[in-house]
Amino acid sequence: MKKICVVTGTRAEYGLLYWLMKEINLDSELELQIIVTGMHLSPEFGLTYKVIEQEFNINKKIEMLLSSDTPVGISKSIGLAQISFSEAYEELKPDLVILLGDRYEIFAAATAAMVARIPIAHLHGGETTEGAFDEAIRHSITKMSHLHFTATDEYRRRVIQLGEAPERVFNVGGLGIENIKRLNLMSKEEFENSINFKLNNKNLLVTFHPVTLEESTTEQQFMQLLNALDTLINTHIIFTKANSDTDGRIINKLIDDYVNSNPSKSVAFASLGQLRFLSALQYVDSVVGNSSSGLAEAPSFKIGTINIGDRQKGRIKASSVIDAEPDYQSILKAIEHLYSDSFKETLITTKNPYGEGSASSEIIQIIKNTSLKHILKKSFFDLPYKNLELS
Repeated sequence: MKKICVVTGTRAEYGLLYWLMKEINLDSELELQIIVTGMHLSPEFGLTYKVIEQEFNINKKIEMLLSSDTPVGISKSIGLAQISFSEAYEELKPDLVILLGDRYEIFAAATAAMVARIPIAHLHGGETTEGAFDEAIRHSITKMSHLHFTATDEYRRRVIQLGEAPERVFNVGGLGIENIKRLNLMSKEEFENSINFKLNNKNLLVTFHPVTLEESTTEQQFMQLLNALDTLINTHIIFTKANSDTDGRIINKLIDDYVNSNPSKSVAFASLGQLRFLSALQYVDSVVGNSSSGLAEAPSFKIGTINIGDRQKGRIKASSVIDAEPDYQSILKAIEHLYSDSFKETLITTKNPYGEGSASSEIIQIIKNTSLKHILKKSFFDLPYKNLELS
């Protein structure tokens, strides 16, 4: 049996990996190993490892988050994680490590696996987020990886552009679509009861993260969003809190202050969990903020997304995405457009660019049919010079 080690550090990432983990666990030719780290183990972010334990056996828990969300604190967390991952891999001896995305704990997991000579399968590579240092982390993990599973053909081409052999790069679509197809989502009454909050005529789901390549903009940008939200009438707001990024606690403190001052029209959660989050998308008018979920999952529900600022700049977007600058007037203008009749008409024909929701089964078959014996040595795949425009 191939021992397949899946690493997860956040609530959102686990939601994307869920069905893949289920299928690995059920496959008689594969043995699932799970390493949990990052925000999953933090009381501040909801101790979401307990959700994983309801479904799976966790092989290793790697504590890495320090109490600081400063650049120094996060750099130290990366170092601590890399030490612990090296020890975990030595004990578990996986045949393949599966990593998703671009967070700093995943970078530590990739680096330790590379040094330990363990092949890496990377999910959701080739994407761009020009406003966050996730961009550099994602492409770095691509270069450390040996199998690549992308969400679109454009992202597949970008991974190849980074020098990866085309026969090792597979467009399987976005993993988030699979959750939408396979989860039994909540009714409106069930959802309201689960969050102890009644929806209104208009409802917005707000998720905003720091733009990590900008210095000292977090508080200013989020206050612009809160000021815009404060003008809305007959509108209820569901906040999900920021990740453990640099200055994430600034956003979470502002959310708590806003909800405490506006308990009748707003509610906040460290983590809704995948089921409640996707269920919410059935009943809200828009995802507002700068979360990738507004681009990857929201279009499947034919609702709008107000994408604020540069954090997701460069990602492929559906026609349902409204871009806004991180300032009061631009956000208000985007909200006005969201509720316009002309925009609502376009939602009917919205198509999610991230696939049809069959990623897990495709990934499983490719892993099972791929020999890992000589996969570690890679040759850089050069694009033909005639396709390059060099100045």
